[in-house]
Amino acid sequence: MPGRRSILAAGALLAAPGARAQPVAGGRPVRLIVPFPPGGAVDILGRLLADALPAALRQPVIVENRGGAGGNIGADAVAKAVPDGSTVGLIGVTTLCAAPFLYRSMAFDPQKDLAPIGQVVTGAVLCVVNAETAAKRGWADFAALIAWARAHPEEVRMGSSGTGTTSHLVIEAVSRATGARITHVPYRGGGPAINDLLAGTIDMMFDVMPALMPHVESGKFRALAVSSAGRLPILPAVPGMAEFAALGLGDLDVQSWNAVMAPVGTPEPAVVRLHAALREVAGDPAFVERLRPLGYTVMTSDSPAALAARIQGETPRWRRLVEISGARLD
Repeated sequence: MPGRRSILAAGALLAAPGARAQPVAGGRPVRLIVPFPPGGAVDILGRLLADALPAALRQPVIVENRGGAGGNIGADAVAKAVPDGSTVGLIGVTTLCAAPFLYRSMAFDPQKDLAPIGQVVTGAVLCVVNAETAAKRGWADFAALIAWARAHPEEVRMGSSGTGTTSHLVIEAVSRATGARITHVPYRGGGPAINDLLAGTIDMMFDVMPALMPHVESGKFRALAVSSAGRLPILPAVPGMAEFAALGLGDLDVQSWNAVMAPVGTPEPAVVRLHAALREVAGDPAFVERLRPLGYTVMTSDSPAALAARIQGETPRWRRLVEISGARLD
């Protein structure tokens, strides 16, 4: 994380006349690294963001997908990029707050090698099942799914967007709390997992909502639960974890979020310019409305310092989730 002086200096630059008008990296295209393959939720968000940012930055933004290792490969590419403002990454909360406790060794330190720019969105994780499979096995609701999984150990196959991602941690926590032995099938991103869920190769997913919602609306997937404590306005008929206290899940409340991060050492004027552009995009009603049907709530940070504080504040809770899940990776 940047030091206190750097953060305060960046805050002062926000008020500096003309600071927001300065181009980033001399006006060259900004590379936005999305740490998952095309087709998944983070990729959808990254492309919508890349469409909106050029008007605010007054320069091109190009998406580069760098999937693998639950988002760590892409995040590592951001951490090791030239810190001139030309490279940023759309990094998830698990990489920022949970990865140091998931992996025995990492090629970078998320909280020392990545500089905060601003949060973009927040959203709960949705549990969906293949609708045909659910009909055959009588999974009318989440409790029925858990009961079937208890009675048929390891026969329920849950796909995730990668080992160590939010979807993986949530299902491990659910399995431990309920005693349901569900087989985890990790993919290199949400897109491939969704394709297999559509085909019936796997049975269920816990994942962020944008890539799942079209298939819920089409009837291919059935939504059974959300990972937040309460229900969501976009899915008022789908229960939250607080309603499954009898299954041992009453205290589970997991919400995923993504933030734009840059390599540590990125010049403060570039950090300020990028943050200001994010704020401008987040304030655009058209951008907000494009994300709302996908289950994303636009929520940007007041400042890079506010994002740094959120990362530090949430890290203990994610460490606890890793401990509860029992996940530990090489």
